[in-house]
Amino acid sequence: MMVMIYSAIGSGASAQDKVSAQANSPILTPGFASLPTDADATFAPQANTAELASMVAAEPQVQALTQDMRCLASAIYFEARSEALDGQLAVGRVIVARTKSGRFPTSYCGVVQQPSQFAFVRHNRLPDVDTNSITWKKAVVVAQLAHEGKLKSAAEGALYFHSVRSKNRWDKRIRVAQIDNHVFYR
Repeated sequence: MMVMIYSAIGSGASAQDKVSAQANSPILTPGFASLPTDADATFAPQANTAELASMVAAEPQVQALTQDMRCLASAIYFEARSEALDGQLAVGRVIVARTKSGRFPTSYCGVVQQPSQFAFVRHNRLPDVDTNSITWKKAVVVAQLAHEGKLKSAAEGALYFHSVRSKNRWDKRIRVAQIDNHVFYR
């Protein structure tokens, strides 16, 4: 899956207000009762692969997923579902970082649906997902971990990424990491 990422200047600010009609109803997905809360101790400096795998493998309870979390999980699913969990977490953390940067929309849906940012988004709509698949359920757990910020990725602080197959080369950006098939930049 190729990612197209351009400058946010003059593009897509209204994307955060647009939500696909298909996703207005809650979707039952794995919950996260077993995951740490914000009241828990300090954050790990970087994701421990075994800890990440353990959290994803845990049997979560079922709860409704908000539209914004569905957008984050969808981005992880479509961008990195064939990647290792570390790569999926890094993609999620980039989207979280964008919402906090002041240079991109402030919602996950706004970031994901911003024009020309993610190749899987067509006409400002996310593709349908088989919400019963194991791959989707893993993406949902990784999205929750990325959102909570309890585990940091090896690409922490990155705001951009592209596939290693992409011809994009961002000489003016600081390369943070390469994880699986993605290269991450600040």
